[in-house]
Amino acid sequence: MDMSVISSVIKAIKNEPVTATMTINIQNEIVANASGEPMPLNDYAGKVMLIVNVASKCGFTPQYAGLEALNKKYAAQGLQILGFPCNQFGGQEPGTQAEIAEFCSMNYGVTFPVLEKVDVKGDYQSSLFKKLVAATGGGDVKWNFEKHLVARDGTVIKRFSSRTAPDSPELVGAIEQELAKIAEAGESGGWG
Repeated sequence: MDMSVISSVIKAIKNEPVTATMTINIQNEIVANASGEPMPLNDYAGKVMLIVNVASKCGFTPQYAGLEALNKKYAAQGLQILGFPCNQFGGQEPGTQAEIAEFCSMNYGVTFPVLEKVDVKGDYQSSLFKKLVAATGGGDVKWNFEKHLVARDGTVIKRFSSRTAPDSPELVGAIEQELAKIAEAGESGGWG
């Protein structure tokens, strides 16, 4: 077995960030918005994305507040947070799309997109999450509120465990590093 894959698995078990072990690009993925309509991720070309599997009845649910704080602080610089509800961990997201949207808005003032409920592991795992976990080599998503950081060019770069708070120095630092890359490149970014 490849030593980089073994290292990534050990990091995932220890709840450490896992850096991408292979280059995988998600630019051609199509997901569904909260209304079930197709939404191509290339709509976010040129943005740094933080993709999070979320749930309303989880011990980590208060992370919605931290995710919204990141959204408010960095959206103008090019950060796009996408929440994907998932009911695979302890049945902690049983609601309908309308109930989920109302919960997020009323309890946490969420303004970033919370998309259609998906499976993040198992036989019906969404194509997007297959790519996210393959890129980081960290195995299955372990629980709600795992975070996947995607570069402006659509390549998956890091995965953070549920225990990594949205305001943690390692996550904020990784986001800021990716956001700064556009200034270094002197271009508008995008997927091409």
